[in-house]
Order: sequence, then C-alpha cells, then structure tokens
Amino acid sequence: MHIDHPVADYASVLINGAQFIDVREPAEVATGTLPGTTNIPLGELDGRLDELDSSHRVVLLCRSGGRSTIAAELLNRHGFTDVVNLEGGMLAAPPA
Repeated sequence: MHIDHPVADYASVLINGAQFIDVREPAEVATGTLPGTTNIPLGELDGRLDELDSSHRVVLLCRSGGRSTIAAELLNRHGFTDVVNLEGGMLAAPPA
C-alpha cells in the first residue's frame, strides 16, 4: 500500500534516504522537475527495480499523479512498503 501526499508539501516526505523518482519520459523531465529527482520512466521501472532500495522510502512524481500511482502500485507488488505518491504531479507543484 502507498500513501498519497500533496505535491506542494513534497519536501516533508523526503526523509533521510528517500529515493525521489520522476516517472515521466526524459523529454518531459527536460522541461522541468522538482529538485533531487532521478528519472526512471514508468515504462522502464519494472526492469530497473534493482536501482532502488526497498528498505528506504520511494517518493514518486509524474505530470498529474496518474503514472506515479501506477508506479506506486508496481513497487508495492514488488515488496516496497514505504511508497509515497505526490498527488497532482508537476501540474500541482509549487512554482520554481
């Protein structure tokens, strides 16, 4: 199970060791993302799980929250237990 959290307050869920993943495509990320993200597109996530540490929180970001919800469910199925989906994604993110 994952939790949904408002993107405007994203910094409060980035606890020590948290992995901050933007699941959008590289071209989307190139237009802007939040500080500290690593880009792993949703379509590649299943094949790149070994890049993540299941013992640490994973915070997920996308454009509107849809793909990050799918990513959260995928991570939960693979044994990740501390997963946070940022509701509203970049569309709801605070201005840079």
